[in-house]
Amino acid sequence: MPHTYDLLVIGDANPDVVLGPLDGPLEFGQREQLVATGLLTLGGSAAIMACGAARLGLRVALAGRIGDDGTGRYVRSALEERGVDTSALRLDPELATPLTTVLTRGDDRAILTAPGTLAATGPDDVPKELLRDSRHVHAASYFLMPALAAALPELFRTAREHGARTSLDTNDDPAGRWDPAGMAEVLAVTDILLPNAREACALAGTAAPEAAAAALAARGPLVVVKNGADGALAHDGTALLRTPAVPVLPVDTVGAGDSFDAGFVAATLAGLPTAAALELAAACGALSTRAHGGTPAQPTWDEAAAATTSYQENQ
Repeated sequence: MPHTYDLLVIGDANPDVVLGPLDGPLEFGQREQLVATGLLTLGGSAAIMACGAARLGLRVALAGRIGDDGTGRYVRSALEERGVDTSALRLDPELATPLTTVLTRGDDRAILTAPGTLAATGPDDVPKELLRDSRHVHAASYFLMPALAAALPELFRTAREHGARTSLDTNDDPAGRWDPAGMAEVLAVTDILLPNAREACALAGTAAPEAAAAALAARGPLVVVKNGADGALAHDGTALLRTPAVPVLPVDTVGAGDSFDAGFVAATLAGLPTAAALELAAACGALSTRAHGGTPAQPTWDEAAAATTSYQENQ
């Protein structure tokens, strides 16, 4: 039976307030600092990834939990405007929708999040029929949703039993523990792990992204590491592949990793080999930085393909 969705994304959805760039340290003491830009936009790693995948032409559903409040209504509307099915986005009658403020400075950023519904998000927020009806299941922000993280191995097993592939982007661990032992079970049922270089090193307990990718790949998944200006790399447990960064003058890097994730999953679903998928994903991440916020500049498939070296060499 054909799958209803190409992609089910499980995880966080919230507004982002993006402010910056700061030209010095953040000051307390009731000091008011002026920055060049401020933007209210759709945020949350899962939400940004879902929007990027929909922009690339996939049929996408998002499962998670938001509050029954104004910010939750904003989130739902923003997702639907970008072509994401929100029928599985559950409303919590008591807890607030999460809210994140992103402060940018140069190529770095500080992220402040009021978690709201995140800790309450759990396996009951993921309809079993969506796990059965999706070609691929992606989970994001593993460390922000402990109840969901504990259930993720079983959710991924169910998806795989119905023919889906799985992927995970852990994102940052606010507690700084990284708990690699606790991830062993979920990595065993994860087809693609998508950390950035810092996250990969923290998960593996190593200092070099290449060594981290190899160590994590030995635990089961194809490991795809986003490495900023140095491009990206992938390790399948046997061989290491690299792709350079796509040249672009970035306006805002918020959400670039999530757009990269969307590109890699879309390319994989399209049947591209790992090297080509890595290249297309790098293009998706780079092109998403052309505007402020995580979603406004996300590319179409044709735009991303046109930015890859292999496409340009064949023209």
